[in-house]
Amino acid sequence: MKVNREYKATLFSGLFNEPDNLRELYNALADTNYGKDTPVKINTLKKIFFEGIKNDVSFIIDNKFVVILEHQSTVNNNMPLRCLMYIGRVYENIITKRSAFKRRLMRIPTPEFIVLYNGIESFPCDQTLRLSDAFISNNTHEMFGSLELTVRVININPGINEELLKKSEVLYIYSAFCENVKSEKQKGHTFDEAIENTMKWAEAQDAFNEFMKKYGSEVSNMLMAEYNVETHMEVMEEEHREAMAEKDAEIAEKNTEIAENKTEIARLSALVEKLQASEG
Repeated sequence: MKVNREYKATLFSGLFNEPDNLRELYNALADTNYGKDTPVKINTLKKIFFEGIKNDVSFIIDNKFVVILEHQSTVNNNMPLRCLMYIGRVYENIITKRSAFKRRLMRIPTPEFIVLYNGIESFPCDQTLRLSDAFISNNTHEMFGSLELTVRVININPGINEELLKKSEVLYIYSAFCENVKSEKQKGHTFDEAIENTMKWAEAQDAFNEFMKKYGSEVSNMLMAEYNVETHMEVMEEEHREAMAEKDAEIAEKNTEIAENKTEIARLSALVEKLQASEG
């Protein structure tokens, strides 16, 4: 099963592909107060890495900060490594190659890395992941250069970071939609039924009137794409677990065969020794 994420925008990338929504979200996350006159340039990566899976959103705000923004419903401790690859590509896109070879210091936007988590696994309200945690050796030599990259992972499930959700209406709506879909699925509804029931629920919410007027039926398509990607990742993980289980079973079978062969060899050796002793 191969999902093409460029076929339809997920709810996350759809909502946060608009400068006004990104400005509001960034203000909530960074506790800033950027107004509508603050420039936001979206530079989300296309067609890179892992069979077409791209990063969710990246943008430059106020010509000072370049932000890599990711959404995840499963905990992934490799996000610092992925963000390292992403930011390298982003800088390649916004800076000419010749500039990096000039003697004069090239000023670049400050990178920031944020992951918004809303999965079902228990997770802290806020956690920092470090690239250095993945290093084979933590014994760095002070006389040499080194590298560190940190990613802030924020839990946006309802009831966790309520103050943050209050600061960003669009983030609150996104979190509420995802929570309702999860709730419907836990009730035993099919995926399509969960989406349909969530749409009916949203239409009945006064707080979502403007949102539904603006996005309308596209919300349903974006939700479908959102969970198609999640299903794809779940299937990949399940297939990996099954492959590992099969490999473990094969190894166990070979070990059993080896043990049986050793037992047979020992039996035959003892028999030969007994025959030799009797002949002597």
